Order: sequence, then structure tokens, then C-alpha cells
Amino acid sequence: MKTLFLVALSLLTTLATVFAPAQEEARAAWQITNFDITANVQSASRVLNAVAVLTARNVGKGSGSSFTFRLNSKATVTAVTVSGASATFRAVSESRANVQRITAVLPGAIAPNGNLTVSITYSLPVESNSGMAAIATPGSQFLPDSSWYPLPNTSYTTRGADTASFRLTVNAPNVVSSGTQKGGGVGSTVYEQPLNAQPFFVQGDWDKIDGAGDAKSITTLLPKGAIAEERKQAELLMGLAASARSFYQGMLGPVVDAPIRLVVVRRGAGFSDAGTILIEPAALRRFKIDSATALLISESVARLWIGAQTAVRGEGSGTLREGLVRFLATLFIEKQFGRDAAAGEILRERLAYSTIAKRDAPLSRSSRLDETYYNSVANKGAMAWRLIDRRLGRDVFTATLRDSLQAGRDNLNGIGLAALRAALVQKGGDRTAALIDQQFDQVTDTDLMIGLPQQRGAEWVSAVRNDGSVEAVVAAVATTDRGEQLSVEVTVPAKNFGEAVFKTPAKLVRAEIDPEKLYPQIDYANDMAPRTRSISEALAEATRQLGAQDFGKAEAAGREALTMAPRLEEIRIILARALLAQNKVDEAEQAFRAALDEALPTPSTLAWGAIGLGEIQLRKGQNSEAAKRFSEAVRADAEYSSALAARADRLKAEATPVVDEAARTFIRQLDQAITSGKKVELEALIGSGELVRFIGGIVGSQPEVWQTKVLRTEALDTNLLAVDVSINAKELGQERAGTALLLLDRSGGSWKLSGIELFEVR
Repeated sequence: MKTLFLVALSLLTTLATVFAPAQEEARAAWQITNFDITANVQSASRVLNAVAVLTARNVGKGSGSSFTFRLNSKATVTAVTVSGASATFRAVSESRANVQRITAVLPGAIAPNGNLTVSITYSLPVESNSGMAAIATPGSQFLPDSSWYPLPNTSYTTRGADTASFRLTVNAPNVVSSGTQKGGGVGSTVYEQPLNAQPFFVQGDWDKIDGAGDAKSITTLLPKGAIAEERKQAELLMGLAASARSFYQGMLGPVVDAPIRLVVVRRGAGFSDAGTILIEPAALRRFKIDSATALLISESVARLWIGAQTAVRGEGSGTLREGLVRFLATLFIEKQFGRDAAAGEILRERLAYSTIAKRDAPLSRSSRLDETYYNSVANKGAMAWRLIDRRLGRDVFTATLRDSLQAGRDNLNGIGLAALRAALVQKGGDRTAALIDQQFDQVTDTDLMIGLPQQRGAEWVSAVRNDGSVEAVVAAVATTDRGEQLSVEVTVPAKNFGEAVFKTPAKLVRAEIDPEKLYPQIDYANDMAPRTRSISEALAEATRQLGAQDFGKAEAAGREALTMAPRLEEIRIILARALLAQNKVDEAEQAFRAALDEALPTPSTLAWGAIGLGEIQLRKGQNSEAAKRFSEAVRADAEYSSALAARADRLKAEATPVVDEAARTFIRQLDQAITSGKKVELEALIGSGELVRFIGGIVGSQPEVWQTKVLRTEALDTNLLAVDVSINAKELGQERAGTALLLLDRSGGSWKLSGIELFEVR
């Protein structure tokens, strides 16, 4: 045994000696300083051919003998050159992010702080169009999440995607990116972006509206044929962007010298980078600004300071790009639309986060590969920054943030979570350090609890408890038997108990800890005594009962939830729908109108509110007015269920729906192609790269019967037509029937099917 022990000890010592130098070995780390990309879209072959020239600096502590980058897994790299010399390379698949990792061998080692120029020639086929990558007649587009260009770090890493200045040349007209458009050759477009950004482009047929006054240097690109109401809405959105720019200028420093573009796109909406914001067409068709569009614009403008002007680098970058930006956007929404609108946004943040609170990863180590990323980093991140802001005070917090952004502005390393938290800790001390560590580096473990108030002499006392690993400084609110409220501040040590003492002779019947819900928690249901079910539970119950058509129980659950969250629009709409289903028309109408009168309603509220009022008017025999309301709901285009209901109701209300005869003729041709079972005939009537799976399914099953009746058509813009249809089909001996919504694109003077938005053929 002694011999074996000595041998094992000797082996461990040898291994430690062998591996210690490798662990401490200095390594190269590449930071992109410029992209120069020439993209050639080949529509006929559905291929993007490109040459990307990447300039990079070795920001690591060791010399680099190789350069690794990622690219779409379907791309084929044909050549890599380094400083003009051909380089050997090899590719390895990274399936989780749908990319390939390509490593090129450098002709010579690059020392720390040395620069490198790599040219990559490649092609990327696009079989099926999507919001990330599309080659289409209405307009091609390539967004960063398609990994259409090479870069060392993608958005799926904890560092986030590489950003840098870029020059982008595309062999197509009517192309939009970020930065400034420069002169290009015949049929080509060139953009130069001096800020930190990701190369991308979208192509389309737009009308341009320029902002004026405070909205100078802000433009909107909207589809050809947009009506007056849509143009008016575009002006409102440009005004909102201008107000956001002024707000952040006062908070974060001098305005960023960059054009802001609102680009209306059919797919890829919600993406934004360095001042260019892709918005959905419905954002211009809704009769007022909605919360989703307001939040998108607010966050996008904030990223001009956080990410574009000052680069965001390093581990945990999502806490700045997503979480900090959302917190700042909520502050702007409060200033622009009022406290109630901001409270609604904060409540939605909390509800979204609460669904994954018990299984999310630490914020500083989260990446988009984590299934909880989208609910966690933006929403919990915003809550964490709100806590830090409260701990330090608004003036100290914003001054520290502004100074940190200015310090990183002209630094290649930009700003990172580590640098900003160090600056905040310097201002706030150990307690702030503990709070930041718990919020960013640990999983959520906070659970605040409070007990029923107990009388003790001339005071009432509630026991409080904190199961979290950091102390909580929170408010505790008690309610008297007359409905009056008292508030006290209480500090509850980590993993410990405390007391909330209310000095009042009145009888206390209820208590709540952290009524503002500042702290991210794993359980919010025990924040109140007597205990009630949480808002999310009450919302789920109301939704379930409404779906089960038990409208009395849906009303009861809705009223219960509304007492806990008066600003939660989803509950107000469920309650209004339950009231209408019980024929409580006056109460329902009042509830629908109140929801629509909100300063910043959600798209769903706009849709269901209009549907509710339309149904009331339909009951009163006011069919024309009802049809207008249903059209409002259709144009809101909120989500599948409301769009389906609105279109069905509109058909009931309209006396003679409009039908485009050319569309009717096209649909007859489509029916014939479907029943022919010939792929070539079907593809000839469908836009290139569109509905690839639909084509495969139809050809595979070859329906014996497929009869489509056009119920209504509506021009969405000059080249896009929405067609409501009913379908009767027989496939493999089984009869099916139902409704659908088809989108037709005008291509070469004739219609082609480009999308199926709704499909209820069962």
C-alpha cells in the first residue's frame, strides 16, 4: 500500500508539472476592428456569393498562429488568404448554433497587439426563405443571426457577437443597412458604418418619409402604396424615436451622430442595430402606438450609446445589451407615457421571468444557447439594474454609467460588465458588491415572505423572512380593516428573519413585502398574508376558464387577478370577454373601451378590444360600424387567435366583401396545380424560396380534391394582397374543410403565392 501511495503521489506530481505551464500559457485572442464585405445575391441559383475581409487585432497575451471564425453551416468556403497569402484551413461543425467553426493557419505568428487581415471567399445557398436569410423577388435580406458572414464570436457565446465598423457592398438596388449610404456602381449599393455594428442588409420597394424638427436625421421606409393613416403613424413613431434620443442624451451624454431608420419589413421585424430598426407593417396600421413597438424603438435608440458608440465586450455582455437597455427603455417609457405604462411593462417583465426563475443560469454566464435566455437576461437583467439604481440613487447610478460609457468610447475593449460593476462598487461599497454578485453571478435564490400582523402593545408586527443569499432592503405594507395602508422600510438579513413594525392603533388585516416587486424571486405567492395565489396563477386560471367557455368562473378569476394587478391588460381583456359572453353588454363595453384608452396598450389589447366592441355593435345591428372595428382588429395583427377571430367576424359583418378578380383567377390556377401533383406546376405559382415545406407536403399527399373559394381580398400595399379563403379538400381519402389566409405577391405583373398566414383546414 505504501508503495502504491508513493507511485500515485509521484504520478500526480509529474502530471502537475506537465500541465501547470499549459494552464498558465498565454493565448491569443482576436478582436475584429473592421468588416469589409462584398455580397453578390444570385437570384436565379438562390446563392449568396461573398468576399469578407476581416481586420483583427490580437488582444490576448500570447502570439497567435491560427485564426478561427464561425460561418453558417451550409456555407462553402473556397479560399482564405492572410495578408494576401493563401492559407490552409479546416472546418468543424458546431451543430448547436447551426454554424461551422473554421480555423485558418497563419503564415507567421502575430504578437500581442498585432494586426491581421483575413480575406474569406465563400458561397451560401438559401433553399428556403426565412426572416434571417431570404432571396426573394419582393426583396432579399440577410440578418446577423443567419451567420451569413464570418466572425470569431457569434451571438450564442457569453461574450456576444463581434461588432466593429464596416463597409458593405451589395449588388442590388434599394438596399438598406445601418450607417451612411455611399455611392455604388450601377445596380449596387454601398454602406459605411463607423460605429460598432454587425453587417446586415434588407432589400425592398419602399416610399421614404423624412422626419422634421426634433426628428431630423430620422427616416421611415414604408411599403409602396401606404395609405395616409400609415404615413401619419410613421410620423408618430419617428417622433417617439426623436424623444428617446433626447432622453438618452440627457442621461448618457452627447447624442450619437448616426442616422435612425425605421424600416417596415414583412419578416425579420424586431431586429435592430446601430440605428436601423426593422418594424412590422402592423406597427403602422394600428390606430395608436402599441407597447411592443414603443419598447422596440426605445431599446434600439438606447443601443446607439450602449453597443454602437461604445462597444459592449466580454463575458456577460447580454446583461448590458439586453438587461440594462431594457431598464433604461422602461425609464423612457415612464417619462413619455406615464407611470402606469411603465408599471405595465415592469409587470410583464416579472411575469415572463417568473416562469423560468427556478431554472435559469447566472446572468453573467448566460448565452442564447440557454433555453431560458430570452425570458431571463432582458427581464431579470432589467430588474437587477433597477435594484442597483435604487441602492445607489438615480443620480449616482446614471453618472457612473455615463462616465463608464465615455471611458470606453474610444477604447477597443469598449465597456464590459466587469468594468461597469467595478465602477458601481466603488460608489456603493461592500453592500452594493454583494448585491451585484448575487444578481449577476448567482442563480436566483431570493424568496421574501411575510406573516400576518400581530398586535404587540401599541404596535403591530409582521414576521418577515429572506431565504436569499443577500440582504434585502424592502418596503413592507400593511392594510387596515378600513382599507388604509401603512408602509415601513425593513432590512431582512440573508438567510434570516426580521420584523416589520407598524406603529398604529388600527387593526391590520393584511401585509405585503416588497409591493413594488423590486427583487427577482423564485416565488412571489408568499409575499402577502393572508396568502393568495400569484398573479400568474390567477391569469392562467382565467385564461383556462375562458378557453373552456366557463365564463362565470373566468369572470371570477379575472376579477381576482385584477385586484392584484390593475394594470395588467391581459386580465382586463379576459374579464371583458367573459362579461360579453355572459351578455353583460354594458359592463363589457366599458371594460373594452377602458383597455383601448390605455396610454400604451399591447397589440393584443388593441385587437381584442376592437373585436369586443365590434361584436357589441354586431349584436345591436350596426353591421357597418362593426365591420370597421373588425378591420381595426385585423390591422392590429396581434397574434394568431385574434387575427383568426377578427377576420371571421369581419366576413359576417360585411354585406359584400371586395374580391379582386385577378386574384380569383390565380386561385383557380393554384387549385389545378395542387391537384395535378406536379411539383414544377406548383412551384411556378409560388414565390422562389417560399413555402418549401408546403410544396413538399402537397406533392407528397397529392389531394384528390382541393377547392378554394375566395371570400375577400385586401391590398396591403402596391404589390401585396391578402386573400381570405375557404378550402374543401380530400387527401388520402379523408375530407377536410376550413379557412385560410393567403398572401399574394405581384411579380412580373402577375400574382404569386408568397405566404400562408392562417390555416384552419381540419
